Amino acid sequence: MDRQVITLGGGCFWCVEAVFELADGVLAVESGYCNGHVANPSYEAVCTGATGHVEVVRVTFDAERITLREVLEIFFVVHDPTTLNRQGNDIGTQYRSGIYLEDADQEAVVRDVLAVADAAHGGRVVTEIQPLQNYSRAEDYHQHYFAQHPNQGYCAYVVAPKVEKFRRTFQARVKA
Repeated sequence: MDRQVITLGGGCFWCVEAVFELADGVLAVESGYCNGHVANPSYEAVCTGATGHVEVVRVTFDAERITLREVLEIFFVVHDPTTLNRQGNDIGTQYRSGIYLEDADQEAVVRDVLAVADAAHGGRVVTEIQPLQNYSRAEDYHQHYFAQHPNQGYCAYVVAPKVEKFRRTFQARVKA
């Protein structure tokens, strides 16, 4: 097994987490916060925008079953990489689109996939690429949120359509 990790910010972490939990070849998904200036911030602090953190998911995957390129292709389909500090009605710097590198070897693939996404979106992609810094795991109640609360309002109206989009677009990538 070729175990790799990439950290992705695509708006509310519940949405991105729900999609990658269904992706074949993904071994684990963890919601968290990164690239802010406060150690171990709370969700409430991150939501103020004052900590500088972004809501992210750390995606651990078996690169022999799903490549980094494929993970990123899914990422660019299930969120809007053209809106600065926003995903739908979720507004704030904590919702920015970002790819946070676990190691320098990831950068060439990330930049290549970003260039393809940018061209497909008419040069409007605002996704940042940064080294991962100051990561901390989100509180327990954020982990596997959609799986535990599929009928909760936000999940039913915001997360579920993204999950369905993933299922339709990447049928061959959905876990059996």
